[in-house]
Amino acid sequence: MIQKLQKKSLVEQVASQIQEMIQEGVWQIGGRLPNEADLMEQFGVSRNTLREAIRALVHVGLLEVKQGDGTFVIATSELNAVLQNRIQKATVLEILEMRHALDREAVSLACLRRTENDLKRMVKYRNQCLQFTAENNLEKFVEADWQLHQAIAAASYNPLLIDMYAHLFEEIQMSITSTTEMNDANGAGHKDLILAIHNQDAASAVHCVDMYISHFKQIILPKNGD
Repeated sequence: MIQKLQKKSLVEQVASQIQEMIQEGVWQIGGRLPNEADLMEQFGVSRNTLREAIRALVHVGLLEVKQGDGTFVIATSELNAVLQNRIQKATVLEILEMRHALDREAVSLACLRRTENDLKRMVKYRNQCLQFTAENNLEKFVEADWQLHQAIAAASYNPLLIDMYAHLFEEIQMSITSTTEMNDANGAGHKDLILAIHNQDAASAVHCVDMYISHFKQIILPKNGD
């Protein structure tokens, strides 16, 4: 049975618009929102309505109010806020195991659904990985590696998986950056992985994921045991 639509309160409308603007990149993570007067004029609402909307977004973890400094964006969605909070409590090994599960499903679906444009993006970022490996530039390598895996996730054409990956993967990469080794094995792994996706060979693609996750685990396990 179709239920009657519920009208949103003014507070809910303002909170929803602020969240949409954050998701669209108008205000990015770490950025400060305009002052109260500007926001009140922009949304055409009273101070009380605006403050209630901001309190609601603080409660779900999207915003943080710093007394005397302003209101700052700390997450792009409620999902992002929850995941960030949970990941901060996880060990590096737990994070790697989660990445393992996500990567296996992402590459499997990418093998089924990738387009030629998807493959071009993967090759672009893989070439950047190789370039930054040769230059021994870890920071840029990690960024290119992130973009590569994001491109693979995008090729799954599963909106929920893509959203989960986007929210999780940056935290995952930051958590394992200290264990990342830039070597020929990483470059070869990317080559084999992209070739498997090109050939729509899901078994080989999943094998590539298993190999590089195993490699990371070999690096971090001795450290965890110290």
